[in-house]
Amino acid sequence: MENTNLNSGKVENKKVTAGILGIVLGSFGAHKFYLGYQKEGIIQLVVTLVTCGLGGMVGFVEGIIYLTKSDDEFYQTYQVGKKPWF
Repeated sequence: MENTNLNSGKVENKKVTAGILGIVLGSFGAHKFYLGYQKEGIIQLVVTLVTCGLGGMVGFVEGIIYLTKSDDEFYQTYQVGKKPWF
């Protein structure tokens, strides 16, 4: 039983950190890089630069989506399933 609690704690920490990075530094793709999506992080950064910052709204919205998902749903969708966008 202790392993289950430890695993869920790791999932929660990654979810919360990715969500906060998405809200605060989402325009730079920080949440993408944190989750291991290098290509998507670079795309996010380029889109933000090309749109003079308006592309950063994508990171903000993704951060909110990350935080509103359950721990298990976040883990299955973004860490196991590797869904790169929304």
